[in-house]
Amino acid sequence: MSGPAAGAPLCRLDEIADPGAKGFTFHEEDTLFMAFVVRRGEAVWGWRDRCPHVGSPLTLGDDRYLTRGSDHILCSTHGALFRIEDGLCLGGPCVGHSLIPWPVAVEDGSVVVA
Repeated sequence: MSGPAAGAPLCRLDEIADPGAKGFTFHEEDTLFMAFVVRRGEAVWGWRDRCPHVGSPLTLGDDRYLTRGSDHILCSTHGALFRIEDGLCLGGPCVGHSLIPWPVAVEDGSVVVA
């Protein structure tokens, strides 16, 4: 499953803290798709919720995807740090690997799948 189709609404932009992140889980029969959106101002980035180190989710389902300073994405399992803008791992057990992008956009104040 690759997630919802392009154009599918996810949430209102103002439902995501600024800066902040929000996770999404979708089910299709026996398949699970997990992803999250990071917000900074009016900009959003979407990522699959899967650490490149072992494939586990980055958080425990509590939307705590960012470091305390909200400057990096954090894997709560392994402590890996990822750049928000391109998902590149800068520290931890998967340095040089990247998160899998999930295309999202803001349209009329809503975050949608792009």
